[in-house]
Amino acid sequence: MASLIEELIITLEAEDALYAELLPTVEKKTKVIIDNDLEALQTISALEQTIVDQILGLEHKRSGIVQNIGVVLGKKADTLTLKVLVEILQKQPKEQKQLSELHDRLAKSLNRIREVNAQNKILIEQSLEMIEFNMNYLQSARMVPGNNYTRAASTVNVPLNQTGIFDAKQ
Repeated sequence: MASLIEELIITLEAEDALYAELLPTVEKKTKVIIDNDLEALQTISALEQTIVDQILGLEHKRSGIVQNIGVVLGKKADTLTLKVLVEILQKQPKEQKQLSELHDRLAKSLNRIREVNAQNKILIEQSLEMIEFNMNYLQSARMVPGNNYTRAASTVNVPLNQTGIFDAKQ
């Protein structure tokens, strides 16, 4: 079982490194959203997806390791959280300490990423609301006669029931 614990620690350290790489990327995304830089947003999103794919691969590997540990211990894998494994490793203080520290670092990183993602979600929703407001304003300004700059422009027939490009109510 010692080799399984070592493999788990190595996998979790690799995950921790990827989360450490992901966090500044997610934080940079906030600035890009605020600046409304769509090209940079696409680049950052692609990089973010690459990192997330690597994390998912490590998560799959971690899950397999935990299943093997469950077989050795005679316990169900879904009950073997890092906290439970830390408690089980009381007679192995070195591994216990490593797993405990990894648990704390991963929890801290994940919480920070969740916070930043929630903030980014709010910013994107506000941006979409502003776009919808502007589209509605432009559409209503186009429909009101006399709101045009020239006399010839005000004679353009625009049907009142014409919808805009986006219809968010559908």
